[in-house]
Amino acid sequence: MSAKISKICVISVLSYQETRNKNIVQNTHMKDKLKLHPQNKSKVGYDFTKLCEKFPALKEYIFVNKHQTTTIDFANPKAVKALNTALLRTHYSINYWVFSDKNLTPPVPGRADYIHYLNDLLQTSSLTKKVTILDIGTGASCIYPILGNAIYNWKFIATDIEEYSLKSAQNIIDKNKLSKEISLRLQKDKSLIFKGVINENERFQATMCNPPFFASQEEAKQANTSKQKGLGKESTLRNFSGIHNELWYKGGEKAFLHNYLYQSSLYKTQCFWFTTLVSKKENIKGMYASLEKLGATDIKTITMHQGNKISRIVAWTFLTEEQQKEWQ
Repeated sequence: MSAKISKICVISVLSYQETRNKNIVQNTHMKDKLKLHPQNKSKVGYDFTKLCEKFPALKEYIFVNKHQTTTIDFANPKAVKALNTALLRTHYSINYWVFSDKNLTPPVPGRADYIHYLNDLLQTSSLTKKVTILDIGTGASCIYPILGNAIYNWKFIATDIEEYSLKSAQNIIDKNKLSKEISLRLQKDKSLIFKGVINENERFQATMCNPPFFASQEEAKQANTSKQKGLGKESTLRNFSGIHNELWYKGGEKAFLHNYLYQSSLYKTQCFWFTTLVSKKENIKGMYASLEKLGATDIKTITMHQGNKISRIVAWTFLTEEQQKEWQ
């Protein structure tokens, strides 16, 4: 059976009512903010007054730039972490989000977009009740599980290959009293994704994954240098931080994705939708070719616009129409 191929692209619409609050200040041009998901709480920018009320520590990083816009220094990792902590407290009632400064600080608006688009996908398949998601590589911040539970009340099983990251994630879960909603599992074999962490009779409505982007530490450093220069800085610090397993994988994003695709084919009936973020557009064509060979029955590309950055989610299923109806 050849796979059905489709593309989902949702662009939010901004109303006058949403822009009239004078305390809302954007850190990017409005036309870019328009492109976040319609349900994204950051789609009209940041209300720094409200954010500082919830997280006063953010105040020290706020300033007015030469364009008379209230903002933060997005090249400063501490400022970025403070902003995202404030967003979690203000919009999602996540009051504890503490982890090492060495670990990746995920940008909350972008991560929330993945959650919202995944929910759209689940709705098209009538998967709206008792949703359980498998988060692959949850990291020290546990960002997808805490957001997915806060926004849509999903339950999560989250995996990682780093014991330290899971200890940090567990602390965040415990402090926010989410232990009944989110559980963690250590993947002991770094070459495996599902084996060893999925039990035989478990089923998931979807998986989520944010793959390592770079092929090596040196490639990550070079990219960061270019990014800092673009922000007018000479610093070697990454504005979102990150350790090696969060940033690079032998062979880069392409190698990780094809490993993921193959291993998903070994668990065809235990998950309805397998999904992943894909940063490099040129990887899409090869993914589709591989998935068709592996027996995928449907493949979708969901485009996301986040500021000046365009990313995408690729989703696939191996279930036949009859099997899909059984799930629904």
